[in-house]
Amino acid sequence: MVNITLPDGSVRSFEKPVSGAELAASIGPGLAKAALAVKIDGQMKDLALPIAKDAKVAIVTAKDPDALELIRHDAAHVLAQAVQELFPGTQITFGPAIENGFYYDFARKEPFTPEDFARIEQRMREIVDRNLPIERSIWERDRLKAWFREHGESFKAEWIDELPKGEEISVYRQGDWLDMCVGPHLPATGKLPKAFKLTKVSGTYWRGNPKNPVLQRIYGTAWASEKDLKEYLHQIEEAEKRDHRKIGREMNLFHLQEEAVGSVFWHPNGWTLWRTLERYMRARLEAAGYVEVKTPQLVDRKLWEESGHWDKFKDAMFLATPRAETAHAEDGERIYAIKPMNCPGAVQIFKQGLKSYRDLPLRMAEFGSCHRYEPSGAMHGIMRVRAFTQDDAHIFCTEPQIEAESVAFCDLLRTIYKDLGFADFFVKFSDRPAVRAGSDAVWDQAEGALRAAAEAAGLDLQLNPGEGAFYGPKLEFVLRDAIGRDWQCGTLQVDFVLPERLDASYIGEDGQRHRPVMLHRAILGSFERFTGILIEHFAGKFPLWLAPVQAVAATIVSDADGYAGEVEAALAAAGLRAKTDLRNEKINYKIREHSLAKVPILLILGRKEAEERKVTIRRLGEERQESLALDEAVAKLKELAKPPVPLA
Repeated sequence: MVNITLPDGSVRSFEKPVSGAELAASIGPGLAKAALAVKIDGQMKDLALPIAKDAKVAIVTAKDPDALELIRHDAAHVLAQAVQELFPGTQITFGPAIENGFYYDFARKEPFTPEDFARIEQRMREIVDRNLPIERSIWERDRLKAWFREHGESFKAEWIDELPKGEEISVYRQGDWLDMCVGPHLPATGKLPKAFKLTKVSGTYWRGNPKNPVLQRIYGTAWASEKDLKEYLHQIEEAEKRDHRKIGREMNLFHLQEEAVGSVFWHPNGWTLWRTLERYMRARLEAAGYVEVKTPQLVDRKLWEESGHWDKFKDAMFLATPRAETAHAEDGERIYAIKPMNCPGAVQIFKQGLKSYRDLPLRMAEFGSCHRYEPSGAMHGIMRVRAFTQDDAHIFCTEPQIEAESVAFCDLLRTIYKDLGFADFFVKFSDRPAVRAGSDAVWDQAEGALRAAAEAAGLDLQLNPGEGAFYGPKLEFVLRDAIGRDWQCGTLQVDFVLPERLDASYIGEDGQRHRPVMLHRAILGSFERFTGILIEHFAGKFPLWLAPVQAVAATIVSDADGYAGEVEAALAAAGLRAKTDLRNEKINYKIREHSLAKVPILLILGRKEAEERKVTIRRLGEERQESLALDEAVAKLKELAKPPVPLA
């Protein structure tokens, strides 16, 4: 007897093993038609797989979020079949599902171009219409290798030799086309929604090695419905319009260049934006009881070894050694690392002087400048860089203080995100990774404390298995921007490991030494990346308090030039960031140019305004204009530009 427990808690019993398809049919014809796969004790499996023992089972349909990865993986297989039908002689390699879509790597002498996409997509739709059964079978290693060689698939044949000896090799066939794959897959190509689109083609290397042959990677996106596909494509279109690199040029915020890969050259406007954000964050932290510190950029390798970061991050560290001919004797053969993170430095400050339980919690903040050797191919504007500044903080506390400190942090984070225009975020709970420091008992303790703190803070958690830091579990705060994209920014990590490794202690109420708990926390993540997110979220149209240039006094005639200087001075005296535009250009030209630069307020000044000491106010994106006396306009703009909290 096989007992199947369904998601609603009901149990169905069968006298013999039952497949997912048979189970769905026993529940109802509608479910049988909609079924795509089955989850057995939480693991996604083929619908045809027999369930031979008692299990918790859920039928997966296109409505389930879990179905997306399945759909995208099948779309990759259908893409590969379509390509090989249209372009004989093309070899296949790998084709996984990825975030928002899929790709497949091909070996072909002639280059694919975007012009090929329409033909390929049409053939993919034809393969879906054929409704080919997708069947799994187990092949003997030598037989499969011989099959691939016979059919000219040298890359697949080579890959078989890399698989562990004795490992079962499964093959999925759809019609005459097959590929080895662990699965699972849809029961037939006809189950694949036609909500897919090919997006781009790029080059890559076989197995990621530049010494190996170059392959061509075709990317696509796939969704459960045409509606979802259209929404995603619209989001991509909007994202292109909001690209922070494009807007950064238009607003003259920053630039990047090859001589400093992954480092940002901030222009006056961009640095004003940065400093305004920094001043806001500093004001919020000071009000929340944080003290600010600064730790060194160059730190001896020895500290990184003691903390455990050397083994984990040494390949991403920039290293420095004194020149042998000029090195001082005390330096010997030291290796210094430009810090990739701030945590060990914070512990060194904590260790200076004797700490008492009365000193805890100690909230230590640092706008820490860090460097990591990110791959050049991973660079993306200011979103992914090698030189960045974290809005970092480390809270040293006792174990009983974890909950209150975590709740206070979550409250602070919520209000900061709201002030910066993000009302919507969700939280992931990332537990112990496979490679980690500390015993299982310590991890049990840390994960339990963080879960309890999250519950006390009223957070709904999504499990993110195995993605914790090597020293402790973490909460990841994910923002949703104006066009529905998710950005992981804030983190909160509970760490029992680093204080132990770096010998941090405090004197408890009992007069004995105890280890503090270390809460690692960030809200923005990094200033560079968060600034990029802000640019794209607002499409450059920042709230007035945050805009790098808040107002421009633009003249219509040269007779108003003197008055424009008075207007600028009055705005500056009120604390507004203002400029004048006295160029000998038509006013419509000036309006277009400053609108492109996303200046929120234009003050139009002609002969009449100068004579009457008035200004004509034009707001970004609005045709309507407003005429006010200068004093009234300045007072109004001062009020509108007031930041969420007073800035130091």
